[in-house]
Amino acid sequence: MSEDYNKIAKLEQEIKKKYGADAIKNPLSSWDQSKEKEYIDQIKEVSSREKSQGSTEKEYYNGFLMDKKLFNRDNKTDCPVCGQYSFSVRNDVYLNKWDCCRGCFIRWVEGREERWKTGWRPEGEASDDQREGE
Repeated sequence: MSEDYNKIAKLEQEIKKKYGADAIKNPLSSWDQSKEKEYIDQIKEVSSREKSQGSTEKEYYNGFLMDKKLFNRDNKTDCPVCGQYSFSVRNDVYLNKWDCCRGCFIRWVEGREERWKTGWRPEGEASDDQREGE
């Protein structure tokens, strides 16, 4: 047992040499009642701030009931061409750059980027055909 204590003491000495005395100091040695009170006050403040900002209201979006707190209207997850909803990060890249999902990019934009940039979009029937094929 004393062998274990000697090993621990040697480890502490090496840690103290390499990282300084604060590395082996007991965290409670510098903790007092004023720090405890300050910590509790900070916890109460954060808790009350979260309660006042928190929303339990729900809103329907594309047939799903979502918490308003999680709902982000700026998030482009619906493809404006085919209307498909996606959680894919890959689709987010295409939506941000080309204003369509990856499938629509491959079908309508790839090889015709200049026409797409000028504002051309497929007719309503064309986007319906894509939805049926997937």
